[in-house]
Amino acid sequence: MKHTLVASLLAISILSCKQENKQEAETSAVAETKTEVFAPKNDHQLRTIKKATIAPSVDGVGNDPAWEKEQWYDLDQRWLGSDYDEADFKGRYKMTWTPEALYILAEIQDDILYDQHKDPLTLWWDDDCLEIFIDEDNSGGGHQFTHNAFAYHVALDGNVVDIAPGEVPTLYNNHVRSKRKTTGNTTIWECAMTIYDDTYKDGGVNDQVVLTSGKKMGFALAYCDNDASKERENFIGSVPVPGEDKNRGWIDAGIFGTIELVE
Repeated sequence: MKHTLVASLLAISILSCKQENKQEAETSAVAETKTEVFAPKNDHQLRTIKKATIAPSVDGVGNDPAWEKEQWYDLDQRWLGSDYDEADFKGRYKMTWTPEALYILAEIQDDILYDQHKDPLTLWWDDDCLEIFIDEDNSGGGHQFTHNAFAYHVALDGNVVDIAPGEVPTLYNNHVRSKRKTTGNTTIWECAMTIYDDTYKDGGVNDQVVLTSGKKMGFALAYCDNDASKERENFIGSVPVPGEDKNRGWIDAGIFGTIELVE
């Protein structure tokens, strides 16, 4: 009888401990997700992007008919770093689209192109690179370690890096196809970006989003500039970011501008 009573009390104790551990884990998970509250996305810097009759060739030249009449937009918002002058950096870009991809033509004037990390998954943001932010459904919100939005770092060698769920640095070279050509201090970047939504699963089978007229997406472009320092010296973006902390694009898709695809 005593053995039965002891066994019963032990079982109750173990069950109670398991429930407490589960509650602690759930509480911790909830606390982690509530560490930052993101404001709803409001459309700002709304820009209409015209469809290309013929997709531009991704060759780093930028002389395709698709680009001839498209508007240049400035890359001139200092998100990180000290003041700089146009001799150090100046950037602008154009955009167009087809059902298969969003195209970006960027013209970067930079006196030094620096690539200190040969491993594409090591401190990639401290090398010169073009960074493309895209939020397929323009919903805003957090995306630091999720695919609610993507932050593609396009390196000088063409590798494309973002952080996957689980905080895993991952190559997405099949998401952004790019080519760059440098003449003097001017580099032309030409990119074709396949669009995926927030159901994207790394290592799984994923269908790309077919782009159509009238679709809105969150978008921002930026450039990591390093002239031979251990860490990047400047981070220059396409959209103004309110507040003191302007390095928010890799965390909060709400700071992205909005693009609307039109015929």
